[in-house]
Amino acid sequence: MKRIFVIVIAAFTIITFSFGQNRELKFTTPFYDAVDQWVAFDKNAKDSTYLFGFIYIDEDAGFTVDLGGRFVIENNGSRKLSEDLKQNENIKIRLGQNTANVTILSDEEINQLNLSKIPDWLKYYKESQNENSYLVKIGLLYNSVGASHHAFKPLLEVYEKEPHFKGLEFELAYAYNATKQFDKAIIVLNKAIENDTANFWYYRELGFSLVNQNKLDEAEKVYLQGIKLSNDKLQKAEMAINMAQSYFKVKNKPKFEEWANITKEYADKDSEYYAYINYFEQNWDK
Repeated sequence: MKRIFVIVIAAFTIITFSFGQNRELKFTTPFYDAVDQWVAFDKNAKDSTYLFGFIYIDEDAGFTVDLGGRFVIENNGSRKLSEDLKQNENIKIRLGQNTANVTILSDEEINQLNLSKIPDWLKYYKESQNENSYLVKIGLLYNSVGASHHAFKPLLEVYEKEPHFKGLEFELAYAYNATKQFDKAIIVLNKAIENDTANFWYYRELGFSLVNQNKLDEAEKVYLQGIKLSNDKLQKAEMAINMAQSYFKVKNKPKFEEWANITKEYADKDSEYYAYINYFEQNWDK
């Protein structure tokens, strides 16, 4: 199960604020747990101010922070806006898996900084929040950053109304697999395949579910069908390496060799999949 998510950083990168110790604030919250919240980012040890902003989801661009400026912590512990506020106006930064943890600002801190708890402009990003397409996209975005536990709420809301909505079943099954709820993923995927027998993505995800339940005979049949349906060599190689690895773990050499050859058929020689096969072959007796 693999997803590539392109992270676009505007103006400068948030991860530069990930180092440095401080006694006043604790930066322990992943950005995806702070959606629709004012947050602060850790600072460089040489800096005296903290960068802060409002995290929200842009349906098209993904997780974003709208920068509010910087603040200092005064001797009495209160937060005060820094003089360089204006230089950060209208800067938006796209967030991704490499973004450092944040701290959510309390109501008291929000008041000290003279902020509205919910910015007026947020409503424009919520206009489609009840539409199926919006909800599925939100689920996809959470899946894309490794926060599948947050994907269930929007995805299940759609699933109850329109289970075969475009893209929904894959994202829901992906979320179940990512959170190790393989039985639930299998139920969703079997129904999805009944409705659309030609979608190789369902077979790819179902094979992953079955492999993780050690149902290798079933997984093999599913992956073979997925490989047959797919026109993507990379996806074929990924399905094949999952089976090869599974047979390596149970030391079934004939089956391993069969799937190792299938992997090599579709994987580039300089790819990680080819390297995995070489590793398995070299370490078979260990």
